[in-house]
Amino acid sequence: MATRTKRKVSPTRKKATKSTVKKAGASSRRSLRVVKGKTKQIDLPLFSPQGAKRSDLKLVSAKPAAEAIDDRSEEKTETAGPTVERRATAESLAAKQRDISVSEFFTRNRHLLGFDNPHKALLTTIKEAVDNSLDACEEAGILPDLEISIQPLSEDRFRVATQDNGPGIVRAQIPKIFAKLLYGSKFHTLKQSRGQQGIGISAAAMYGQLTTGKPVCITSRTGRRKPAHYYEMHIDTRRNAPEVIQDVTLPDWPLPHGTRVEIELAGIYKRGRRSVDDYIEQTAVANPHASIRYTPPNGDTIVYERASRELPREAKEIKPHPYGVELGVLLKMLKDTDSRSLKGALQGDFSRVSAKVAEEIVAGAGLAQNRRARGLSRDEVERIYRAISKVKIMAPPTNCLSPIGRDLILAGLHKRIDADFYEAVTRSPAVYRGNPFQVEVGAAYGGALPADEPIDVLRFANRVPLLYQASACAISKSTIATDWRNYALQQSRGALPSGPLLLFVHIASVWVPFTSESKEAVAHYPEILREFRLALQEVGRKLSAHIRRRRRQQAESKKLAYIQKYIPHIGAALQDILALSDRQRDRMVEVLTDTLERSRKL
Repeated sequence: MATRTKRKVSPTRKKATKSTVKKAGASSRRSLRVVKGKTKQIDLPLFSPQGAKRSDLKLVSAKPAAEAIDDRSEEKTETAGPTVERRATAESLAAKQRDISVSEFFTRNRHLLGFDNPHKALLTTIKEAVDNSLDACEEAGILPDLEISIQPLSEDRFRVATQDNGPGIVRAQIPKIFAKLLYGSKFHTLKQSRGQQGIGISAAAMYGQLTTGKPVCITSRTGRRKPAHYYEMHIDTRRNAPEVIQDVTLPDWPLPHGTRVEIELAGIYKRGRRSVDDYIEQTAVANPHASIRYTPPNGDTIVYERASRELPREAKEIKPHPYGVELGVLLKMLKDTDSRSLKGALQGDFSRVSAKVAEEIVAGAGLAQNRRARGLSRDEVERIYRAISKVKIMAPPTNCLSPIGRDLILAGLHKRIDADFYEAVTRSPAVYRGNPFQVEVGAAYGGALPADEPIDVLRFANRVPLLYQASACAISKSTIATDWRNYALQQSRGALPSGPLLLFVHIASVWVPFTSESKEAVAHYPEILREFRLALQEVGRKLSAHIRRRRRQQAESKKLAYIQKYIPHIGAALQDILALSDRQRDRMVEVLTDTLERSRKL
């Protein structure tokens, strides 16, 4: 009798079958299945009991693709909801468009200017006022005498006042300088100065107006025989224009010339690092020619006397260097030039372009030297732009820079820092993107500086302390990248070295490349990083020589102490052994001491 063999089903197929039945019981679904080249459509019932047979599944011939698409379209149309009306048209959107003034923009984005929080806002306000005062005094050739006060009005509101003995401000310019953003005299000039953008002090006035609603108050006088003018004003943020509330003449103002600025604002006063106190102290170090009288909220006046009566060297304005001009700027300069010929425009509007250099540039661009500069096309200007990079041009002049100098850096460090060793280095000028710059580094070691903590790095740009965004600054990057273990200091990987050391790092430039409008960190240009590295290494070598010399002296002192401690005992022992007299013993001690001293020095 023949036995009937049971057909085996693979576990994978069993699993697939169960899964199919389970899904079929949940909802109806259609699918296309290809079997030996024929397409079949399988209708699954809404509910499939466990005992369902294979015959329960009905095979239906597949519909053509076009009919299937029509069916889906009809189903979609049937289930679609009501038509949604358009919420806006091109005309209604156009009606909403309007100009955005720079004041409105920075009112909403005041963190870009350094007004991130009340503590930092108080510091930024004082910083912008002090920068303007120092610049004005130096340009007029006056040794600065500054008075800074912070008067507390409540726990989170202060009245900040800064006063200087500068040349003063003419009456017509006062409203625009203090109540209009992007208005100033330094943006279009290429020479070293603290301010660059024409935003700072007017932004501080805007912040005070925004947080307290109070106007900015300015008093200024330009000469002993002229009256002082007192202004109170707001900023019209929609028009970026001043709104004068009060304009009064003060004939009896005590200062013969100078300016006083008062701003009421919401802020928080704190002591310690990155505070107003820290900023004022660092400003005194970087500006030893200035006298600063500072009154914090507690009322105890601090006076920083000037360490030098020598004004910084006057910075001269220079013309743009061809290597630092981009194509769009070059196109505009040639269209706005007063020179008739292309050769004359290159010589007259750029620095370090002689007649010979201009001829090489014009010849490299394939143009005539007498070609009219204003009539050049964009393609012709681009040829000139490319020819400039192929011509060797002398570096820009450096009389536009006014570095602090080695002697004044040392004077500032001696005046403020208690240390055993002081050193400073001023590098030769260098160039990035056609802009001259100069790097200076000072160091103070030992003394009262903490020995078991990371070193302190004071960062400066055009004599202005940089207190925030240290991790984003090229100064910090260069300091950490320097291997200070070669200079007898301890340093962990990727960190500042440890030891009783303070570094003073300064960059002077006609245009410091800050990473943001708040001017808190220097950008990482390769040329700037290189100069920082070389200056730090030069100071490091001098510091290393001092540290190693000091360690040798300490070792010698220790050896001398051993000699002085143990030789008398050796003499007494020899006296007992050899039965020497006291005179012989003393003579032997002298001989032994002299012999050991001479051998130690060898």
